[in-house]
Amino acid sequence: MENNHYPFKNLPLPYDYDALEPYIDTQTMHFHHDKHLQTYIDNLNKALAEQPDLQNMSLEDLIKNADKLPCPIQKPIRNNAGGVYNHRFYFDMLANPSSEFPEGKLRKAIYEAFENYPRFKELFKQAALSVFGSGYAWLVSDKGKLNIITTANQNSPLESGLTPILTIDVWEHAYYLKHQNRRAEYIDNWFEIINWEKAEQNYTQE
Repeated sequence: MENNHYPFKNLPLPYDYDALEPYIDTQTMHFHHDKHLQTYIDNLNKALAEQPDLQNMSLEDLIKNADKLPCPIQKPIRNNAGGVYNHRFYFDMLANPSSEFPEGKLRKAIYEAFENYPRFKELFKQAALSVFGSGYAWLVSDKGKLNIITTANQNSPLESGLTPILTIDVWEHAYYLKHQNRRAEYIDNWFEIINWEKAEQNYTQE
């Protein structure tokens, strides 16, 4: 991952702001990337500014070791490192036009875990709808075995030793400008813009 150590910067999106239209609108992408993600980056840098012993730690290691840090900085590190990692991962897993559902190892693993792709979509949508308030639904791998999980706020599967494959951000700021309270509609649109090529890489590089 680029820029994986302090000081963190807001990396450009890997596509134009309007590239996900009509599934995710341009205005949402500007606010989500330029404002919300930037806030997490600023807050993480602020939390690390007076912690020189932590400044060489990678973003992933900050998340995995947050509960071992001194109590006063545990919460700001966990929340903001998670916010940076989760948002970067979410944005990187989007593409338009969507790449086709993979024929490789990830497809085989999804069929083994969920019977077929329609069943996977059904279960993943249920998980994303079940998140109370703010959080994420994830497709994760545990040593090759796939599972669908949810996390609250900016918590990450990395904290549980799991490898993220896909995620959907279901904080309202991810969809409210276009979809208002219609989270289910947003989830359906998200399925149209998954970067399956990147997902395949995430799975095979575990």
